[in-house]
Amino acid sequence: MIDLYTWTTPNGRKASIMLEEVGLPYRVNPVNIGKDEQFDPKFLAISPNNKIPAIVDHDAPGGPQAVFESGAILVYLAEKTGKLLAPSGPERWAALEWTFWQVGGLGPMAGQYNYFAVRAEEKLPLAINRFGEEVTRLLGVMDRRLNDHPWLAGEHFSIADIASYAWTKAILAALAKAEPERDPGVLAVENWLMAVEARPAVQRGMAVPQV
Repeated sequence: MIDLYTWTTPNGRKASIMLEEVGLPYRVNPVNIGKDEQFDPKFLAISPNNKIPAIVDHDAPGGPQAVFESGAILVYLAEKTGKLLAPSGPERWAALEWTFWQVGGLGPMAGQYNYFAVRAEEKLPLAINRFGEEVTRLLGVMDRRLNDHPWLAGEHFSIADIASYAWTKAILAALAKAEPERDPGVLAVENWLMAVEARPAVQRGMAVPQV
């Protein structure tokens, strides 16, 4: 059994989608970040950075294993099950490249754009333009990749697609709401989104946690 600590954010969705895709049994432990529950000392012992998602694998060799950071969780679960990450070869490295491309680029930049363009009470044009240009550039990088391959790692659905899915949905929604004139023009990305969201496990994972 795996304990999943999560909330209704793009990062949280990565872990629940992955658990649904690989078919491991898990318990959901909601961590309401709107109520600062991520700062509870019990959660800090699992996730030292006070961020969701985190997991505790009670069936790990040597005893319970806690894993925090969404990218690490994806790799951990892939290695545990032998699913959604090739054991070797070009598709393995492509999956890892695109997973960490999301972790280090798309996610942080999309988060900053959403804050300054959508959530902030004071709209700062310089910040909105800076992060708007960067997320548009990143979506273009992704679109070029998906013009040549059905999935981010190549020919097979992988952890890379799970990593980017919820964030891509979120940033396209934020752009449409805040700057509809900033059309990234990413048809391949939009087609990929439809293919990902057609997967039953993705649909189930996107509904976790139920609040």
